[in-house]
Amino acid sequence: MDSFLKKLFCFCILAFLSVKSNAQEIEARAYSNAPIGINFVTGGIAQVKSGPYKLTTEAISLTHILDVAGQSGRISLVLPYSELSGTGTLGGQAINASAEGLSDPMIKASVNLYGAPALSASEFKNYQQDLIIGASLAASIPWGKYNSDQMLNVGGNRTVIQPGIGASKAVGSWRLELAGMASIYTNNSNYMGNNTLSQNPVYSTETHVIYYFPNTAWISADATYFFGGQTYVNGSAVSGSQENWRFGSTISYPVDKRNAIRLTGSTGVYSRTDTSYNAVGISWQYRWGAGL
Repeated sequence: MDSFLKKLFCFCILAFLSVKSNAQEIEARAYSNAPIGINFVTGGIAQVKSGPYKLTTEAISLTHILDVAGQSGRISLVLPYSELSGTGTLGGQAINASAEGLSDPMIKASVNLYGAPALSASEFKNYQQDLIIGASLAASIPWGKYNSDQMLNVGGNRTVIQPGIGASKAVGSWRLELAGMASIYTNNSNYMGNNTLSQNPVYSTETHVIYYFPNTAWISADATYFFGGQTYVNGSAVSGSQENWRFGSTISYPVDKRNAIRLTGSTGVYSRTDTSYNAVGISWQYRWGAGL
């Protein structure tokens, strides 16, 4: 494989790696209020397809709502397990991808800075949202399965830190949301042996228009734009900066007081560096706590 083909091959692989990092960016209701002391456990499966490659992830997450200086906040832990597969061709040469195992867990803390007072379950029954402003900080933990001899892995062997800020405005049965986030990557010093993989931050903005039905079911139209993320191997650039637009939708339906089912889907509508992907998911959520 000549040097040009090697560079092109690295670009294709690293583009897919960046897809993994951004696949979770469209998240409706990231800044909302909930009763203090309530817990949520969610189990689900999601699938991302990019060209000939497919990434399937089963995940379980646990969220606890808490009082942070009189406003509601939450802390969440996500434990994912992934299977990666696919076969493509480049320059007449087959490129296979096969990996399975624990992906990098993520921990996320968020706090509502304005408009979401810390309330008990009984007090929350009379709460009416107006404007909520919040901030968050998430970090991945590089515990996922990683093989330095493979270009594609389900674990990243690096930490991703994601600070974010957002706002949610209630207008009758509608919620209008706007948020921004940065994904900051540490280096992977064991990329394909002892090479160093580095990446510039990816910046994203997202917006959601949500409608609530009388039975507390809701549906959202989602859009996100992200840019940046140029990648380097040993200091040499191997891909250009990303620029992507994505649209999607989320539907949540309450089965009963404690259980709800959620369906999500999104697709790329523009990608300057041909890193578009399609994603679908389904999850089940159970909640419990005092007053429910």
